[in-house]
Amino acid sequence: MDLFEKIRTLPTGAGCYLYKNAEGEVIYVGKAKNLRSRVRSYFLKANQLANAKTGSLMREAVDLEYILVDNEREALALENNLIKQRKPRFNILLRDDKTYPYIKLTLGDRHPKVFVTRKLRKDGGAYFGPYFPGNLAHRLVDVIHRSFLIPSCKVDLNRYHPRACLQYYIKRCLGPCVQDLISPEEYRQAIRDVQLFLEGKPSELEDRLTARMEQAAENMQFELAARLRDQLITVSQAQDRQRIASPGDEDADVFGFHFENDMLAVNLFHMRGGKIVDRRDMFWEDLPDFEAESLAEHESDEDTLATEDADITLEPEPSHTAPQIADDAPFADEHSVLASPFDLETQDSQLATRTNPNFSPATFFSALLKQLYLDQGYVPRHIYVPVDFPDRQLLADELRERSGHKIDIAAPQRGDKRSLVDLVCTNAKQSYDQRFRVLQPSIKNMQEALQDALMLAELPTRIECFDISHIQGAETVASMVVWEDGAMKKADYRKYQVKTVSGVDDFASMHEILLRRYSKFANGAKPTGKDSTLPSLILIDGGLGQLHAAAQALEELGLTTQPLASIAKKEEIIYVYGQEDDPVVLDRRSPVLHVIQKIRDESHRFAITYHRKRRQMRDRTSEIDEIPGVGAITRQRLLTHFGSVRALKQAAEKNPDSLLAVANKATAEKIRRFFVEEESPDDLVQIETN
Repeated sequence: MDLFEKIRTLPTGAGCYLYKNAEGEVIYVGKAKNLRSRVRSYFLKANQLANAKTGSLMREAVDLEYILVDNEREALALENNLIKQRKPRFNILLRDDKTYPYIKLTLGDRHPKVFVTRKLRKDGGAYFGPYFPGNLAHRLVDVIHRSFLIPSCKVDLNRYHPRACLQYYIKRCLGPCVQDLISPEEYRQAIRDVQLFLEGKPSELEDRLTARMEQAAENMQFELAARLRDQLITVSQAQDRQRIASPGDEDADVFGFHFENDMLAVNLFHMRGGKIVDRRDMFWEDLPDFEAESLAEHESDEDTLATEDADITLEPEPSHTAPQIADDAPFADEHSVLASPFDLETQDSQLATRTNPNFSPATFFSALLKQLYLDQGYVPRHIYVPVDFPDRQLLADELRERSGHKIDIAAPQRGDKRSLVDLVCTNAKQSYDQRFRVLQPSIKNMQEALQDALMLAELPTRIECFDISHIQGAETVASMVVWEDGAMKKADYRKYQVKTVSGVDDFASMHEILLRRYSKFANGAKPTGKDSTLPSLILIDGGLGQLHAAAQALEELGLTTQPLASIAKKEEIIYVYGQEDDPVVLDRRSPVLHVIQKIRDESHRFAITYHRKRRQMRDRTSEIDEIPGVGAITRQRLLTHFGSVRALKQAAEKNPDSLLAVANKATAEKIRRFFVEEESPDDLVQIETN
């Protein structure tokens, strides 16, 4: 049954659909309230012409599967699971699948302990969190160890042990693992203190600690009183942390984004108790290829297109981006002009220069929120996004069902909350600039910076970088990679076998490779063809020894004016030939250093890959070399076809006819004789040709 016939038999209920390519890989997952109507909409020429992604998807899709569910909310959850499992390349994928930690109190154990975890389980334990930033959970557990002496070790506390570990003797544990070191009542009291501390009930905890401290002092238990006093100080300090305040004392996640030049930066601010406690940056650099989505997520009665017997709808046009605000602008009130995002003339001009017409912020945030929250153990009561999207209420209902409390997903239009969203959008723009502009400046600016840092006479347009790879002198190889006009040019990469050097001698190996590479330029010769010009800079992976060996090779060829430099691996110091006494030391955040490191690392990777391949071929061909009458070309074909010597031997023993796919009848018989023990000439199994 072909794709069109399958579509005619699709049900009209809710479910998920999966498009597959010729290799059987799932390339797109979607959900629908009406499967037949939704899937048919992909075949409309208007949709394919209006959206490049839809056209690419339908040109590649050759098969379709679907899963029928009872309602749209089940389809929503199933879609999220399928996207995370299959990772289809035409879906929006959350690349930074970050999870925040929780603190677990194992209340189900005889002697509970506390530790940090990122997984929530229904095991009787008490979970507190999530904590922002992630290291806050570890800091709190450390405070609990130091102040409340509750362990987090892997020792089984459901039974007693002969002696305590070091943590007990350095006053970091109460020692519940050894009988009679602490009574069960005292340990339960300490666990209750920790529980109050983690639940955020400082008043009750302070009252308990104060009463016990005073009682210990009266009983002249001064060491215990001092420990309780320290716990009181810890609890007090934990309440004094000041954070940025927001309107209302609420738990909320606030999103902002900035999209420009087909690249996207998203900021997420986590607010807990009305205070911003952490932020998260997310970036996408390949949105034009498979991020935009213009097909509808919901059918509507107003915008329908007729097909044979079903109605098809399209998604509304992408919402406008959130307006930018000045760095010093105050939060707006409910009637502020600043809070309104619908200055259409300004917004249209911004969209015309910044956005790809195929990029839909509404579709993007619909997909992003599903992947972020549907599998989370904790979801804040309020989620603020810069644009509205079709699945907003459906997603809110599903999250409410899972979390057990009301979830409000809103795209505020004005007032304090809109100002907060605008603030996050401003931060997203700063993140965009830092990621895509500062770290990736224009090609010309980068070339000028390289020229200035390395004191080159001309603007560097092409850099060729060399590296040597071997293991104790065996299978020594070299690589050359090329950086040209701001990007790695893989078509010009070269790999070499070192032929004249034996043993461990990187300097001599580098000398040989540069002689071979630039010999056609010797004594001022001007060759023609693909590599008819010398590079702007030759970069050597190594220190002064490799640099001088390369310089000697160039001098022998008469290329004394060729710019040459090396970068030492550990110190990241750049030595420019002729100025070795004054090496170039760049800041570790310098874009110039990042470019040079990228080129150096690529040459190292390419050399290592080739070296491993050579070593594998050496190891794999050792037994095949012994087959009489089988040459090097046939050996290579045998390994390529069967994958290993073991597979070749099995084929010769069990299915000798398979050898004919690689070798002729006579050679195949020699291979079979080599691997199969010969009892007598009369017992030989002859290979038949078809």
